[in-house]
Amino acid sequence: MTPHRARRLIGGLLALMLTASVQAAPPTKTHSRQVPDVALRSRAAMVVRADTGAVLYSKNADQPLPIASITKLMTAMVVLDARQPMDEPIDITDAEIDRLRRTTSRLAVGTCLTRGELLRLALMASENRAAAALLRSYPGGKAAGVAAMNRKARALGMTQTHFVEATGLSGDNQSSPADLVRLVRAASGYSTIHAYSTTGEYTVKVGRHLTQFRNTNPLVRNPQWDIDVTKTGYHNEAGRCLVMQATITGKPVVMVLMDSVGSQTRVGDANRVRRWIEASADQVQVTARR
Repeated sequence: MTPHRARRLIGGLLALMLTASVQAAPPTKTHSRQVPDVALRSRAAMVVRADTGAVLYSKNADQPLPIASITKLMTAMVVLDARQPMDEPIDITDAEIDRLRRTTSRLAVGTCLTRGELLRLALMASENRAAAALLRSYPGGKAAGVAAMNRKARALGMTQTHFVEATGLSGDNQSSPADLVRLVRAASGYSTIHAYSTTGEYTVKVGRHLTQFRNTNPLVRNPQWDIDVTKTGYHNEAGRCLVMQATITGKPVVMVLMDSVGSQTRVGDANRVRRWIEASADQVQVTARR
């Protein structure tokens, strides 16, 4: 066989082998369109499926930061754990006056409300005097209540969390987004916290007058949202914070948004998360920011 005929024969054999390989290969699967990443403006954030624990979004999730009034979720849990009567009357006293930041309150000294009313105002209207009175009347007093809050945090695996008082006014009340996910998931197991934290408006008698309080999270009044638990927080060190557990596309989702700068940024971020999950359905991509 001449060299020329040998080269033609080898070339033909290679072509047949290539054709057979292509025919035997399975058809290429078409990949579904990936939904673009969500851009959140909060300094630290975490979004997690509450039922599975799957992390959908993470940004500085292990960074401890001041949490402001998010504290009141833990205050509510230890108060409920103590099983004190919800109909017991409690007076607002001078001890509840904020001498740290000098914030005001519509609960004047001398106001008498039940423990249940104070708990509702602490959760839905973020009333600092209500939260402070709840821990002052805790079995053993404020110090015992704060100790219970820190024990509860440890029991929940919140290793980057520390509490020094009931309201969140102290910048020393700190936690991370990852720890606050644990807090929200635990709080969702309390039917009272669900009911009180999602109350849109509530009226109580302060002195001689009926006084109306509104929820600090406007999303509870938005019919597009199905919220199970929520709490807002704000002071200068913490920025504007928001935690929620909500049902989105039929699934329970916890979102933690910390240190938002603008007055509407935390609500804007929550809406961005909801739209992102709705758009991506079961194709949400796990993302992380450093």
